[in-house]
Amino acid sequence: MSESKDYSRNKLVDYLNLPPLDIEICDVTLRDGEQTPGVVFTREEKIALATKLDSVGVEIIETGFPVVSVSEKETVKEIANMGLNARTCCLSRSKLSDVEVAVDCDVDFISIFIAMSDLHLKYKYHKSCEEMFSCAMEAVEYAKDHGVGVRFAAEDGSRTDVEVLKTAFKAAEEYKVDYVSIADTIGILTPSTTHYLVSEIRKTVKTPICIHCHDDLGLATANTIAAAEAGAKQLHTTVNGIGERAGNASLEELLVLLRIQYGIDRYDTTKLTDLSAMVNEFSGLKPAVNKAIVGEHAFSHESGIHVCAILEEPRTYELFSPEMVGGKRHLIVGKHTGMKALKGIVGNMGYELSKEELGTLLDRIKNCTETKHGISPSKLESMVIETKKH
Repeated sequence: MSESKDYSRNKLVDYLNLPPLDIEICDVTLRDGEQTPGVVFTREEKIALATKLDSVGVEIIETGFPVVSVSEKETVKEIANMGLNARTCCLSRSKLSDVEVAVDCDVDFISIFIAMSDLHLKYKYHKSCEEMFSCAMEAVEYAKDHGVGVRFAAEDGSRTDVEVLKTAFKAAEEYKVDYVSIADTIGILTPSTTHYLVSEIRKTVKTPICIHCHDDLGLATANTIAAAEAGAKQLHTTVNGIGERAGNASLEELLVLLRIQYGIDRYDTTKLTDLSAMVNEFSGLKPAVNKAIVGEHAFSHESGIHVCAILEEPRTYELFSPEMVGGKRHLIVGKHTGMKALKGIVGNMGYELSKEELGTLLDRIKNCTETKHGISPSKLESMVIETKKH
């Protein structure tokens, strides 16, 4: 994998002798993302998001949970029939009534789930694992008989005994499921335990493995990559990492990570900032300013040392270019701005100041910012003009 002008490679990866990753992305923004408290996407918003996700190149879009309502089912079915390049799927509990509704949605496959952890079996289902597995396989059989693919998912799989998971997934293979899926429902995994868990499952099953990570410890993206390195095929994401509680693995983080660390460049990352803004608008949830890839400060620089270097060669303080993700660089003036950096910033604005004028301007900037008054580009320009006048 050669060096790129758009980003720096982590060359330490070369020492790991990792096999090429064989992955596909299943984005679940329209379903798990909508389970974020207070978030509801309209039909039009879901269609717009599906269209945008398809243009980015994700292979699978999870379109919703059709048994929730009539309108949800109609929207799931409409997206499934839009002629997208991406395959579509939807969620279903291990109930025949759920699966009947899902089958009628024309999706490519249905994600049929049960929880197998002792906690869920005891306090949610009040049934044994064997009873729940039997219900799940009845649902799987119905879907397969109707010509629909199936992803058999273990909710709370990360707190389920590994041998129980192995046994269940191996048995599910007899029903010709297309995928088996591990859900880290409460975000308890770490990269090392994720790698171990996926590796153990791979010893038992030949069916492609999916990984679905939540971000309760801030490790969802890291765990998803660890799963991919261990051989997981399908990686689940949401735009901006939205989702219940702390959210899910972030699509934008994962796609950029796959590109710059593993050379997987089939996704159109230049659309990620626009996609993020769309989800921000539709969900009402703005990413943190320091959010990786799409945060307001992801390509913002104030420190004088940094700005000087950025003006010479952006890769000195940027792992990848803002253009690679459809973003923009912002050089900020403030308390930490130096004379050389200020000269470069002012020059980029089309102005030339003498050394004395720059000193005067810098003093004004530091006085403003030390009293916590920010300086916008328009304010800076007015300060430059005023400095030149006087």
